[in-house]
Amino acid sequence: MDTKPGLKLLSLLGVLVLLLSACIGPAATSAPPSSASELTTDVKLVATEFKYDPAIIRVPAGKDITITLENKGSIEHDLHIAAFNVHLVPKPGQTVKATFRADKPGTYDFECTIPGHKEAGMKGQIVVLGEGQVQAGPPAAASAGQPPAAAPVPPGTGYLPMPAVAPPVNRSEPALVKVELEAREVTAYLADGIAYTFWTYNGTVPGPMIRVRQGDTVELTLKNPPDSKATHSIDLHAVTGPGGGGKVTQVAPGESATFRFKALNPGVYVYHCATPMVAHHISSGMYGLIVVEPPGGLPKVDREFYVMQGDLYLAGNRDEKGLRSVSIEKLLDERPDYVVFNGRVGALTGDNALKAKVGETVRIFFGVGGPNLTSSFHVIGEIFDRVYPEGASEPVYNVQTTMVPAGGAAIVEFKVDYPGTYTLVDHSLGRLEKGAAAQLVVEGPADPAIFEVVKGGQGSGGH
Repeated sequence: MDTKPGLKLLSLLGVLVLLLSACIGPAATSAPPSSASELTTDVKLVATEFKYDPAIIRVPAGKDITITLENKGSIEHDLHIAAFNVHLVPKPGQTVKATFRADKPGTYDFECTIPGHKEAGMKGQIVVLGEGQVQAGPPAAASAGQPPAAAPVPPGTGYLPMPAVAPPVNRSEPALVKVELEAREVTAYLADGIAYTFWTYNGTVPGPMIRVRQGDTVELTLKNPPDSKATHSIDLHAVTGPGGGGKVTQVAPGESATFRFKALNPGVYVYHCATPMVAHHISSGMYGLIVVEPPGGLPKVDREFYVMQGDLYLAGNRDEKGLRSVSIEKLLDERPDYVVFNGRVGALTGDNALKAKVGETVRIFFGVGGPNLTSSFHVIGEIFDRVYPEGASEPVYNVQTTMVPAGGAAIVEFKVDYPGTYTLVDHSLGRLEKGAAAQLVVEGPADPAIFEVVKGGQGSGGH
């Protein structure tokens, strides 16, 4: 694969916790710290999604302080107090404690270091009061400054590989299909000079295409490596059952989970991570498609392609070079810095473009991971002969642009009649400047009866 960025013309995640109630339970607020403890040497702290209670702790100076942290959340949280070298890591339902000495009066920050949790509101302050000191209200804002938006890109950073289209099932009877996915956190380039730590299934964005037959029983195993920094999970929209699997696959680092489901309905469905913060996990790349073919299979075509759209939200200025981190504020406001196909700017352009020949019929499995944006999917210079909206069993015909919502997918099919380079876009065209473009390169003879230049213009613009 060419590892150079494509399309030089392109100018180059409380968070909104999309807690799926069946998977995760009620959402917690991420309001600024408001609760405070009484002056004490025995601190009781509770962690949930995504806050600490109390968020302000008052302790006396010169005393040994015991701090007890209970994790009442559904996923792992930790407590890091840098000033006193305290780091507690209780699993969901666990309680842990530590003792430290509060030597000097002052206000010190604490936080959860799980990626994205601090940004969602999991932070607070310890106020160490000297003898005779009284503090009536909340302390001043956190003393620590904002971290830089970009860090150096690690040596050897490259681009994520592209996921392949799964082949047709070609079976006449249902079967047991075993699928194994691994949550992998991978640092790779998002755009020219701009890297990001993607959260992926099997190291690609989107994750692998899963392809089965209606009536199949699917046994899915999700693994989370020991060096992972967060719990991950999977919710498949093709599953009939609690949380689409998301409830039973909340997998902590170093663990795995397996469940079975029957593919009851044909269609093309999104799967995604359902671990809080759900939007953060999805935006970071944890989504993909599962295709459930009808018993007779899909109509034969000459070529099939796998394309998914996602939106990413970066701290700092959009074009700042380096290793970038998520902006929860932009995620909440739905202000993406990048909108891309298959995980990065130019992933499906240039040498990596989709390819076909004149006269062939192509099929595109197109999905939107999101987490926020709906796509107006369009191929410039083509008309979709058939669209299966939301992966429906019956197509609609002769469609120029099809709307695909976040967490949705469609199948589009068309015959390519004329050679050239055709651009795939989200026709909310401001997103073209944010990276939402791919190319289909068609080779073969030109038929002037279909398209002919009578007198060309002099400009080089257009799309």
